[in-house]
Amino acid sequence: MSTPQRLVEMLHNKGALPPEWRDAVASVDRGLFIPEVFGNVDKSTDPQRWRRIVYGDLPIVTQVNDGTQDWEGNALPTSSSSKPSIMLEMLDLLKVDANRSVLEIGTGTGYNAAWLCHRLGDERVTTVEYDEAVARQAIKNLAAAGFTPHVVIGDGLNGCRDQAPYSGGILAACTVREIPYAWVEQAEPGAKIVAPWGNSFFSGSFATLDVAKGTAQGAFSGNPAFMFARQHRDVRHAIEDVYHGEKGRTDSSDADPRELVQDDALFFASLHLPHASLVWCNADDGSDEATLWLLANDKRSWATIEYAPGQPAYGTEQFGPRNLWDELSAAHRRWKALGRPERSRFGLTVGAQGQQVWLDEPRNTIR
Repeated sequence: MSTPQRLVEMLHNKGALPPEWRDAVASVDRGLFIPEVFGNVDKSTDPQRWRRIVYGDLPIVTQVNDGTQDWEGNALPTSSSSKPSIMLEMLDLLKVDANRSVLEIGTGTGYNAAWLCHRLGDERVTTVEYDEAVARQAIKNLAAAGFTPHVVIGDGLNGCRDQAPYSGGILAACTVREIPYAWVEQAEPGAKIVAPWGNSFFSGSFATLDVAKGTAQGAFSGNPAFMFARQHRDVRHAIEDVYHGEKGRTDSSDADPRELVQDDALFFASLHLPHASLVWCNADDGSDEATLWLLANDKRSWATIEYAPGQPAYGTEQFGPRNLWDELSAAHRRWKALGRPERSRFGLTVGAQGQQVWLDEPRNTIR
């Protein structure tokens, strides 16, 4: 049967359980933080399935559409209990000592805050949640588990000055397009900031920054998949929401679409294509052909690149005020000219004037 101990065993077997967090994971029952009904899972009618999911290394969506709970159709996930192994990856990046204070951005169910409380002590944990209903439920969940951190209802992008400075750093459980300078100001020099970072084109990076006086600087890693902070949300659309049969401007390219969607290339392209997303569509006729769609988030522009095996060139088409293919093609050419650098070679500096992405060293600014 799936149990809290089964989750510990699973994470250990996967090599995803740092020793310093083992006791917290073993002692805090995830089941206290998950509603009895989520999506089409109901504990009262199928308790075995509920337990299998809750005590598995799985993310669990607990709210959609900012609280309307209409799970039908294209419901937008807006709160969750994150995948435990990803939570532990973030905590490992934070490198927090047991006697340090931490600020968490995005309380969600309260499960991660409970881990922090178990290891650091309630008085050293502050967690901020934007959604009042989510925060109220998290407080109940935490109390049921025996924890009372400082739970603040408000805009986590502003941090929480009342409990600052944070000697153990700041941890964000939501994706941000920019690291708020308020976090840099509120973290003690020597602490870290760990946050999922990116935009709608590519958001699969952790930014792990070392805080100094007035600045924070660090690198990108990982492959997280977190919801965006509501203030940074940039809604992606389905193809049918953007494309309505228009005839676009056609051309051809020797850029292999398969290379365009690899992580390192996507990361670099995302620095140059804000407010857009992509969809890879495989043909369903066994041809191994595919179409790469680029979609503007304002639904006014689209582009396609057609892939067919063994072809020397690939057809392109683009429509609307943004030439999305031209934007992607230019970014890809620049990435190749730089020697196809891996994402790990890029870094981020955050200061009072904003953030800068650089390659290899801070003086070599990319964006």
